[in-house]
Amino acid sequence: MHISTRVAGVLTGLALALGGAAFAAPAAHADVTACINQVERELQGGEAPDSVRMACYVGLTGDHEQCASGLTAAGVTNGTSVSACRVAPE
Repeated sequence: MHISTRVAGVLTGLALALGGAAFAAPAAHADVTACINQVERELQGGEAPDSVRMACYVGLTGDHEQCASGLTAAGVTNGTSVSACRVAPE
């Protein structure tokens, strides 16, 4: 019985850890999506290239400067770059 209690505890901890990761993942994805959506609005219907997506992921880490420079290198205007990178880590 002592072993089954230990196994139940491990399984409960694992379920909580995986549940927490799944709960946090959609929020992070939505933030990157908000960044990408701002850039796509500037592109007026065009889909953001991979370089924009990568810059927005960098913005998710809170590195606004690197995010903005990545977006401007991809041809996004400075104003849109700054505002898109600002919404990424929220």
